[in-house]
Amino acid sequence: MTVWPIAGLGFGTVLGLAAGFGGFGAFLLVLVLGVAGFLAGRAFEGEVDLAALFTRRD
Repeated sequence: MTVWPIAGLGFGTVLGLAAGFGGFGAFLLVLVLGVAGFLAGRAFEGEVDLAALFTRRD
């Protein structure tokens, strides 16, 4: 197991805390950025293909 997904989750969480501190809005911001960081870490590791999620199928 590598640490890239966990590092991405930590990085997204820190960015969320830095962006806004306090209240429910900040909680949602931390949650969204944490998930985005986790997905970025998984994509960097090669476990998730983000191109398949964002391309159109004809």
